[in-house]
Amino acid sequence: MASLLSPTLTLSPHDKVNRVSFSTIATVIPSTRNCGAFMRNGRNHGHYFLTKAKMSIEVNVLAKDSISLESVNDEKDFGVVSVHHVGILCENLERSLDFYQNVLGLEINEARPHDKLPYRGAWLWVGSEMIHLMELPNPDPLTGRPEHGGRDRHTCIAIRDVSKLKAILDKAGVPYTLSRSGRPAIFTRDPDTNALEFTQVEG
Repeated sequence: MASLLSPTLTLSPHDKVNRVSFSTIATVIPSTRNCGAFMRNGRNHGHYFLTKAKMSIEVNVLAKDSISLESVNDEKDFGVVSVHHVGILCENLERSLDFYQNVLGLEINEARPHDKLPYRGAWLWVGSEMIHLMELPNPDPLTGRPEHGGRDRHTCIAIRDVSKLKAILDKAGVPYTLSRSGRPAIFTRDPDTNALEFTQVEG
């Protein structure tokens, strides 16, 4: 086993991604692949060991790629905070409010204006976010939807107790399906067949 201080290596501009200059102190094991002999006047004056810059160059290229990726991410970072609200279409606002308020217990956000849009609607609190009910024609078919809402477009709401919601839906006669994966989640539909998922979270 031997140690070697290799000379400084600087790549020419046309052979590198960016400038690499380094000195290497390496402990190497002699082998036919990295070991050669110093010959002078036909005599062996010891061995030299080759250290390759390939690994260092690859690390340097990876570092540059990482910096480039961070630059791209910075360019696309426009300050996402959260989902503000989900828009849900309904045929009859009063019927939908009866479901969302009286069955699910959601409350109207009275601070949101209801008279500045050319259609009827209501804003309902879902934690710190909202559902915006909009009384507008629905371009989606109301029949032929999947029985299980998890296989359809759906809005997912995090809750504390799926079993309690299950009892509420049973009492109201609202059909539902449970998560097919076995996790604590329940799927149902509102009066306009919009699919809703309620998934249980901790804390």
